[in-house]
Amino acid sequence: MKFSRENYLKRIMDDEFKTYLEAFGAVCVEGPKGCGKTWFSLNNSKSAFMLADPKNNFMNRRLAEVDINIIFEGERPHLIDEWQDIPEIWDATKSMVDDSDGSGQFILTGSSTPNIKGIRHSGAGRIGVLKLRTMSLYESGDSSGKISLKGMFDDEFDTTMTGEISLKKLIELTVRGGWPQLIDKPIEASALAVRGYVDRMIDDAARLDDITRDRNKLLMAFRSLSRHESTLAHASKITVDILDSENDGSTEFNKSLSITDKTMREYVDVFNRLFLIENQFAFSLNPKSGLRVGKMPKRHLTDPSLAIAALGLNVDMLYSDLKLYGLYFEAMCERDLSIYIESIGGKLFHYRDHNNREVDAVAELPDGRYALFEIKLGTREIESAAENLIKIRDIWKSKGIDRMPEFMCIICGMSNAAYRRSDGIFVVPITALGP
Repeated sequence: MKFSRENYLKRIMDDEFKTYLEAFGAVCVEGPKGCGKTWFSLNNSKSAFMLADPKNNFMNRRLAEVDINIIFEGERPHLIDEWQDIPEIWDATKSMVDDSDGSGQFILTGSSTPNIKGIRHSGAGRIGVLKLRTMSLYESGDSSGKISLKGMFDDEFDTTMTGEISLKKLIELTVRGGWPQLIDKPIEASALAVRGYVDRMIDDAARLDDITRDRNKLLMAFRSLSRHESTLAHASKITVDILDSENDGSTEFNKSLSITDKTMREYVDVFNRLFLIENQFAFSLNPKSGLRVGKMPKRHLTDPSLAIAALGLNVDMLYSDLKLYGLYFEAMCERDLSIYIESIGGKLFHYRDHNNREVDAVAELPDGRYALFEIKLGTREIESAAENLIKIRDIWKSKGIDRMPEFMCIICGMSNAAYRRSDGIFVVPITALGP
């Protein structure tokens, strides 16, 4: 579909993007392929040079390789799409910004991080970097946004009937993912498209930096990451998982499959550079307290639909195994929470101590205020989730933690109302949550 501002789907980060254009001479919009970077950037640009345009045998790229200055021609803000295909563009953009002495000159988009050895300048102070994720349920129109995350921090909350949603519909939203081009497609077509996307990303990973990597091992590594979605799995555990799950017992197979922790870490780095992995880091409590906190990040794929597609799962399979689906539902909720909290300058963390007491998510604002979240698919789990939140808070109090959460919240899949319990804990359906 050709871009037009009339059919552009508004993103939560649109306003932040305008602020970045006012603050920097150029803005680089990073994110996984297919998350909407190009339309997001076109909506804020006045001209564009599409480096990856396949017309006339990729004429634009060949022109740029002959004369890099041609890519900067056009009314500003001027978009240069998929800049990483010619890494020298970064340094050239920095020089153009220095010469122009103005803000909002250029917009770069990138679907991977190129080898840093090819770039001389960091771009600090000249090029601002903005990360775009796949769409939240609010952005795709699948959440009403009646309950604002910012509003809860500001103690603005009203009990609201939010309407029913079927379990099957919730699963379909997770299988479809937050890919803008799939929003209006039937679930069968969406699931097929995401499976194709995984195949393309494995191909990209196999040849990133023109280094040949074993495609089969990359795929096994990606599937193992998918199996460990929403967990604290270390690279060594994923390596063992690959060997255990794929080994057929034959010596020849063992040799062909052999993969080391070092190789696994390299593969994870490649997936990171393609923006396919999100690390939800551990929440830092008062360092003076006697409470020890685990530091391993919770690892997600950039969208839970990728894990579902990589493992060959579908709506019916997840419907019949709700324990399994719960992992991907949690990942979808944490994707949305990340988008919402980042839109107001905050960050999303997880919490787990050395006694394995944990909280699914911790949303923290720049001013130090934070909130605790438990994520549950069904309403029957609300009571146990509330008990866990209260227990964690009380333990922190007993350990002398001064900073207490601003509020505590249970995000639920199947609740038809948003309300505040008698103990003060919020219960909010994910299909009613917004920024």
